[in-house]
Amino acid sequence: MPYPAAAPAAHRPSTSLQQELSSRLDSLARVHRVPGAQLAVHTGTHVLSAHTGTADALANTPFTAQTAVPMGSVTKAATAAAVLLLADDGDVDLDGPVSELLPDLSGEIPDVTVRHLLSHTAGLPTGPDSDSAVGTTASRYLSAVCTARNTLFPPGTGFSYSNAGYVAAGRILSEVTGMTWQEAVAALVLEPLGIVPAFLGDATPARPLASGHALNTATGLVRPAHQNLAPVEAPAGALLASAEDLVALGRAVIGRSAGLPAAVADRMRHPEPAADPGALADSWGLGLALFRQDGRVWCGHDGNAQGTSCHLRADPDSGVVVAFTGNAGAATALWRDMAAELARLTGIHVPTAPAADTRRGLAVALPECAGTYRNGGTEYVVKLDGDDTPTLSVDGDYPIPLVCYPDLSCDLVDPATGRAEPGGRFHRDPATGAIDRLQISGRTARRTGTH
Repeated sequence: MPYPAAAPAAHRPSTSLQQELSSRLDSLARVHRVPGAQLAVHTGTHVLSAHTGTADALANTPFTAQTAVPMGSVTKAATAAAVLLLADDGDVDLDGPVSELLPDLSGEIPDVTVRHLLSHTAGLPTGPDSDSAVGTTASRYLSAVCTARNTLFPPGTGFSYSNAGYVAAGRILSEVTGMTWQEAVAALVLEPLGIVPAFLGDATPARPLASGHALNTATGLVRPAHQNLAPVEAPAGALLASAEDLVALGRAVIGRSAGLPAAVADRMRHPEPAADPGALADSWGLGLALFRQDGRVWCGHDGNAQGTSCHLRADPDSGVVVAFTGNAGAATALWRDMAAELARLTGIHVPTAPAADTRRGLAVALPECAGTYRNGGTEYVVKLDGDDTPTLSVDGDYPIPLVCYPDLSCDLVDPATGRAEPGGRFHRDPATGAIDRLQISGRTARRTGTH
């Protein structure tokens, strides 16, 4: 049931509610074996903040409200905000070609605009894995990835989540401001919001930091994970922040603080044409995912670094902002459980996933989907098993069953549990009607062969 514009938790004593949220966060972190986590909620009138556990399982460093966690892709919201601030000042033309700002790309992607980069509609592949990108300069990285041969679709006609697009956006920041990406994001976005900047690779961090963690299946122990993001990928995932920091960013992008001009916040939240992110969100703006919930449109972003899971949601109508950080991969499930607890305790129903599509009908056979698809260096192979059930294998990994529907959407089936989760969809060539693309978890792959 939709909650009223007046904050639903405002009438409850904040200390009592905060104690309940802290208790549930502590309990669920133990259930999910997450070493540490933070939850921060701005109800529209006041802030509730809770944290639990340790920032580093080996050092037993306590998690505090100020501990900064590797944000992963939530970083992209800050990068987009910085680029849009330059656009607001007239220093960047959102609809101008990227090649005018990065001339070494002029011969390959002449029709890609800055807007396309920020909305993942440029048709660019996601980019190489971090280990392969170590030591590469931004110019060499982009020259290798942003080629006509690698493009997935004409710019502005589809959606494919792309780290490479944000590497390009970060380089634009540097070219226009004369600063590094870190310096530009700190000066333009973080410091005006009162956020103490922290980035992966900081030699002398100015605040306490959390490690990501992974579960050792042999020993059953949770241990710190190495952050392997390549320096060139920083604009796509190098920010560290706390849940309270994310609330400050969330308040800015819904126009509830002076941290961003209203025009910039509005641009970030406006859904972009052709930006259909599939299983990631309901739509996409400039640097922000958009989610439908109870007749409202929330904005935010999700991010995973090595062994972390971080989430931001903000409702422009009520002013409610919810932020969560956790320093283990299992924290994604913890986030979903805490969102359910938040609804139970406060009436705030925060969307953790796209709205369910009830119109897609019953599962159907789709034998024509079998084939090989590519996104840059990543290969997706769809085959039919003995019962003509399609399976998906990524770069030769164990094949996962697919369930297909009349609208060409598909679910991925967990082989261990049999549980189906939204995976993405196939796309037809509008001219021939043949399936020519596969979109999985927001990333589009172009068909290159049949099976």
